[in-house]
Amino acid sequence: MRKYVIEREIPGIGDSTPAQLRIGAERSNEALARLAPDVQWLESYVVADQTFCIYLARDEKLIRDHAALSGFPATRIHEVRAVFDPATATAPCASAARK
Repeated sequence: MRKYVIEREIPGIGDSTPAQLRIGAERSNEALARLAPDVQWLESYVVADQTFCIYLARDEKLIRDHAALSGFPATRIHEVRAVFDPATATAPCASAARK
């Protein structure tokens, strides 16, 4: 499956209570159950007026289907091309390993 970052513009989401976030997670999980096993929600980051959600999915259409079923907008969908972190600085490069 491919990895996606989904930006969701939801005014005021950053002021949500834990109970409100739980209700949102329940709605999302209900939609995911209908689309399983072709889409999975990994985690979401909440800021003032947006969420940034990390999903695995067979394709972008499933992300859009989840948005429609759950009622959460998929304002922008980005397919992840690579992942790197601080350890990347000291990891051997694949091209160097072939030499």
